[in-house]
Amino acid sequence: MSDDMSGFSKRTNLDKEDFYTSPEGFIIFTEKYHLKRGYCCKSGCKHCPYDFNQKTGKIER
Repeated sequence: MSDDMSGFSKRTNLDKEDFYTSPEGFIIFTEKYHLKRGYCCKSGCKHCPYDFNQKTGKIER
């Protein structure tokens, strides 16, 4: 198995307003990105506009 991860996740069409990088180097997606994607991934994202509650596992709207 190859250790090359260059083709693992190629996100295209990202605008500068879609994400920012944390001091630790993680990519943080913004509310704008989540709305553009159009659905909740139920991962408890920091800027989730869908009001997903990780404790209940439900979208609370």
